Amino acid sequence: MPFPIDEKYIAQTEQQLGVIFPPRFKVKMIQMNGGEVIADDDVWKLFPFFDQSDKKRIKRTCNHIMVETRQARQWLGFPTDAIAIASNGSGDLLIFKKLDNVQQLEDTVYRWSHETAALKVVAQHFDQLKQG
Repeated sequence: MPFPIDEKYIAQTEQQLGVIFPPRFKVKMIQMNGGEVIADDDVWKLFPFFDQSDKKRIKRTCNHIMVETRQARQWLGFPTDAIAIASNGSGDLLIFKKLDNVQQLEDTVYRWSHETAALKVVAQHFDQLKQG
């Protein structure tokens, strides 16, 4: 169940991953850390930011963006400049990619196929995705 998160936990993740998340994504996640979106005719579970404010939130956010991105980077064909933000439960991921040679992540949301390693644009901005 998604719930609000303190922005400091997003900043911690940004520092640990060496990236800056798109502002529209951060606004949504501050309001509801997780949840579902619909993209490319599929339902996607958003990975939360790790919330260490209490034991309940630690349990609910243990599959956080940093853990899921580290796991995805071990898969053949996962882009080295990508951050995993959601899963469809079948191996495919929604990702953000870094802009060239900077920490800022693109606003564009991509679908990464675990079978072909192909990328497909599913939204120009995160807030274009429908809530699940």
